[in-house]
Amino acid sequence: MSKDKVTSQDSPISRFIAVIPAGGVGTRLWPLSRAAAPKFLHDLTGSGSTLLRATYDRLEPLAGNRVLVVTGTAHRAAVCRQLPEVQDGDLVLESEPKDSGAAIGLAAAILHQRDPDIIMGSFAADHVISPDELFQDAVREAIHTAAAGKIVTIGIKPTHPSTGFGYIRSGASLHIPGAPSAQAVVEFVEKPDEEVAQEYVDSGEYVWNAGMFVAPVALMLKHLEANQPELFIGLQEIAEAWDTPHRDEVTARIWPTLPKIAIDYAVAEPAAAAGDVAVVPGTFRWDDVGDFASVGRLNSAKEVDEVTVLGEGARVFTENASGVVVSDTKRVIALIGIKDVVIVDTPDALLVTTKQHSQRVKQAVDALKASGDTDVL
Repeated sequence: MSKDKVTSQDSPISRFIAVIPAGGVGTRLWPLSRAAAPKFLHDLTGSGSTLLRATYDRLEPLAGNRVLVVTGTAHRAAVCRQLPEVQDGDLVLESEPKDSGAAIGLAAAILHQRDPDIIMGSFAADHVISPDELFQDAVREAIHTAAAGKIVTIGIKPTHPSTGFGYIRSGASLHIPGAPSAQAVVEFVEKPDEEVAQEYVDSGEYVWNAGMFVAPVALMLKHLEANQPELFIGLQEIAEAWDTPHRDEVTARIWPTLPKIAIDYAVAEPAAAAGDVAVVPGTFRWDDVGDFASVGRLNSAKEVDEVTVLGEGARVFTENASGVVVSDTKRVIALIGIKDVVIVDTPDALLVTTKQHSQRVKQAVDALKASGDTDVL
């Protein structure tokens, strides 16, 4: 990534750099998603692209090669294989997970060190979005809004009263040139129960919080310093050493000492209370691929009978059956007279559940961890 400074005369888009946090194991997608091969490294949509590669390609028309990727040390080789364009200095490796506050905060601190006028955008590596054009339109509006001095979240217009997402309550229009749909954020709210979620959807004032942020790096760091001074000081020390020969030594010393906190709590919520947060509602389709039921939804075009089949060379026979089969083996899987089943077949682990219970896969992972069966995690 070029470290040349941008001038304030340039358009806001020219100041934009994308950050892709690629973390999280995706335990509800076990045994396909594992610690060594988390969900962002897989093609879960049958598109021929992994979620990580699709995220990079979606951002490329806006950011070009100006992209920082934050991921675990263990995933370095896989990420480099999938994104050969990313330079070494733009690959931020975490020796251990420290939550999104440290991950996104460090990216902001590194970019601020390179140029304090940068506008960063943070987009998780494991989301499925379409069409790309509507996503890019929303990000452009968010960049113009950020240039006007706001931390901007891209909210998703809810399609149903989900209890699985946090919500953002939007307020008055901000009338920002280049961002006609930007609104003030009144508050962030936690995941609601079904009745409250329905009220949110009916009111038209709420959008899903998809965890997408676009902001001037200076403003992000101002709020981080005010709300999490210990985290801010540690990240600043790493950032100052980042483009020097001392990067590895300083990072190894500081990173393990940093507090764990989500970026929502560290920056977004206190900044919203201070009136510094805006929202741009996105009208694109969005899915965080939280379980195998969503894998089935995203792959409906690949159906055999009423069974969604994922996996190169999968051998599946169905009769009067429906559900999702993900196969990583050459084993023949026959489904007869069974509805809404989820089968995930890998060489060393087999999952059998239903779409209705697919969120509970995480509990199986927790139980395996507790019993010491970590070789399959």
